[in-house]
Amino acid sequence: MNGQSDRPLVIFGVGELAQLACYYFTHDSPRRVAAFTVDRTHFRENQCMGLPVLAFDEVDTRYTPEEYDMFVALGYTRLNRARAEKCVEAKSRGYRLATYVSSRSVTWPDLIVGENCFIMEGNVIQPFVRIGNNVIIWCGSLVSHHVEIDDHCFIAAHAVISGHVKIGAHSFIGVNATLRDKITLAERTLLGAGALVTASTDENTAYLTAPSQEAGVPSHRLQSLL
Repeated sequence: MNGQSDRPLVIFGVGELAQLACYYFTHDSPRRVAAFTVDRTHFRENQCMGLPVLAFDEVDTRYTPEEYDMFVALGYTRLNRARAEKCVEAKSRGYRLATYVSSRSVTWPDLIVGENCFIMEGNVIQPFVRIGNNVIIWCGSLVSHHVEIDDHCFIAAHAVISGHVKIGAHSFIGVNATLRDKITLAERTLLGAGALVTASTDENTAYLTAPSQEAGVPSHRLQSLL
């Protein structure tokens, strides 16, 4: 598994996910969180959790990318597109993006994890798993052997992903969703809570109830979710 750096960190965002990220990085990683940053249009308070908050357009004047890394702590808005866009902006400013993998999850040495990932406690991630960039895996999920998760995905709590599954970019997997083995979720697949997926999906499609193959939502109806 990728080694965790001890470089200090600036977190983009001040919402619940940003506060959780600060707590997890502080208590379960070698990193020190130095500050938060937000877009100037969302700047409301100059402190969060006792740390300074700076506007994103000036953060690099005080916390330079030569000395600090960044973690983008945004949720799954527009199927993770908002978080993906901010990752691009942060990298264009010269920042390296941090990844967190909980010490309270079960992982193996061959695990490949990209940048700006956040993997919480209680997950079981079996051998031969590849996780791309900017992926959030909430607590208590099973990611079985030979699973491939592409960039910009969000996996909610207690999902079960069986072996040899491929998950396309910008997908969302809801709480307690179950994926059978050897299927592919196409890009921008949205699975609602409790969805059961037994066959590969089409792009830009939501599956909101179980059994999910009877509840596909056409792409033109999914646009309101993007």
